[in-house]
Amino acid sequence: MTQTGVPYDGDTIARILDAMIFAARAAEALILAGAARRTALVWHAKGPADYLTEIDTSSEAMIRRELTAALNDDFPNLRVLGEESWRDEELPHDLAFVVDPLDGTTNFLHGLPAFSISIAAIYDAEPIVALVLDIPHGELFTAVRGFGTRLNGAPVHVSDISDPARALIGTGFPFGGNAETARYARQFVPIAQTTAGIRRVGSAAIDLAWLAAGRFEAFWELRLWPWDVAAGILLVREAGGLITAIDGTPASIGTSPLVAGNPAMHAWLLRTLNDADNGTAE
Repeated sequence: MTQTGVPYDGDTIARILDAMIFAARAAEALILAGAARRTALVWHAKGPADYLTEIDTSSEAMIRRELTAALNDDFPNLRVLGEESWRDEELPHDLAFVVDPLDGTTNFLHGLPAFSISIAAIYDAEPIVALVLDIPHGELFTAVRGFGTRLNGAPVHVSDISDPARALIGTGFPFGGNAETARYARQFVPIAQTTAGIRRVGSAAIDLAWLAAGRFEAFWELRLWPWDVAAGILLVREAGGLITAIDGTPASIGTSPLVAGNPAMHAWLLRTLNDADNGTAE
């Protein structure tokens, strides 16, 4: 495989993806062991309704250790930017990884089977290789820029549904004292009234992976972080979808709010959200 615009050959890209999969599987084992004793875990509040446990930090350390060990010879200055250690770093121009070691911690703590690991290899702040591991369902989503999105090794593509009345929409609710609650409520009503339904999984990484696999027709959320979406952006794009800011400009890993979908439903959702923001929604 040849990577347009990326100074790595196909063998190097393959090693990067293999290292990401190995690191994710190692962290998965740790997370599953933690799930078996979840009622004994100590909850640490990062903010209102936003919790952290030793499993989050241990998973991140595991992923960092495995990625560094596997790729240190090729990339001795490799940086791994994880949710639990992110300190507003400026994104590097060379290869780096953006990691959410346990997306859906609240679900995990309640025994709700919707949590994941998200890893993106980025170059010049753009995702070039992506992985989302939906742990409870045993589903591994991967993408390489220019080579499509795969689910457990098989190619997947976004849905071709273009009628909002048949469309299922993913979302993430504002939480933790988020000031966007009233704005979200204005947006929610016209979407709920027009579509086949709205679903809230509680892991943006899974939302975007499911959209890439054709299970959602579109998705939006008002407040996201780079570790939430770095992998999902590439999964959606490589599956034939569109993913942008709410003004329609292409999404970067720092984009928030975020709007994604198959081409037809992305356009519809973008119009509907902006009409709701402008007070013109029917």
